[in-house]
Amino acid sequence: MKTLAGAVVCAVAVLAPMRSWADLSAVVAIEPTARKTGLMLSRYATEAKLGKLLGQPVKVATSEDMTDVMRATRSGGYDVFIAPAQVAASALAHGYELVGSTDPNEQYVLVGRAALQSTADVKQGRIYLPQQDSIYTYMARGMLTASGLSLRDLRSVEYARYPVAGLTAVSLGLSDVTVVRREDWEAWQRDNPTAAKILASSGSVPGGFSVAVKKDLPADVRAKLAKWFADPPGESGLRPAAHQAALTQYQAVAQLGTFTPTQLPGATVVTAAQVQELVAKGAVVVDTRNEREYESKHIPGAVFVPYHEKSLKDVVYEASADDFSALSKLDPSKPTIFHCNGAECWKSYKASRAAIAKGFKQVYWFRGGMPEWESARLPVERDVQVAKR
Repeated sequence: MKTLAGAVVCAVAVLAPMRSWADLSAVVAIEPTARKTGLMLSRYATEAKLGKLLGQPVKVATSEDMTDVMRATRSGGYDVFIAPAQVAASALAHGYELVGSTDPNEQYVLVGRAALQSTADVKQGRIYLPQQDSIYTYMARGMLTASGLSLRDLRSVEYARYPVAGLTAVSLGLSDVTVVRREDWEAWQRDNPTAAKILASSGSVPGGFSVAVKKDLPADVRAKLAKWFADPPGESGLRPAAHQAALTQYQAVAQLGTFTPTQLPGATVVTAAQVQELVAKGAVVVDTRNEREYESKHIPGAVFVPYHEKSLKDVVYEASADDFSALSKLDPSKPTIFHCNGAECWKSYKASRAAIAKGFKQVYWFRGGMPEWESARLPVERDVQVAKR
């Protein structure tokens, strides 16, 4: 009996990996703004071709619900994502690897009424966007955040389907701002040269569909999938995923709306080199991270004044939800530099705003924080315990 039980255990161990991908699943996530492209894809042909290639059943789904598809990237809901950049970016952060994208990189622009002078003028305005998790909304959040604004700063956000219609809404005064691909803007502007203007531009974004495959699939399966998507048969309606955007570009898309602004009214944003110069002149460096992080490593001479954060990582946040009572230990008459864990860390941003509100005379925000300090190869103090009071 023991021998038979052992044989059963071995059989289960051998079969278990096969079950994890026996019914391989894929989803084609179609932006409502790219529905025409989506209609050209043949789900059935893709299932048949991939099934024949792998010798296993393959199930291909399609979805226009970007929010639902984004949830699936976090839960590992599909083995393969054929999706726009923001979905692929999320998948790459949750156990998937990139095959490639179908189109060259693109750029998006924030377009506003001709009377607007800058992105700051968008505050309390109206914005026209596709659905919440569309690539256009990701770009809008990123460009607004970079200027110190949030979607919460706007009077209204209208979610619709067709981005180019947003340009018409802006030109007719039905909306104040919208986001479109630069290519669509340039085509529209030729016929409407004075109806609107560009207020901000995004970075480079992987274009078309990106293909991401689950890393824990067997190596030979991943290799076959990568080869197939690089040159899919015409019956599938898929274009080759032949473009190789940098992983950093996907990371940048994933971080849009979560990174801190690049400016802060009332404070001076400084670099690592400028921090050195200010310290030499008597400025105080304030480390707003937690105790463990400070004790592990910190800028020499930095004082530990933690910002206990519970509010949203957004330019419109509820300061009363946070605890920065330690600010009272600092002298508001001295030049003060706040920092934390880099551009995606909001503690020093919020701490700087708190100091400004309390009347600190010279507030400096070291946005790059410890990552920038270390990348500049500047000295670091390590393993120093915080003095208990």
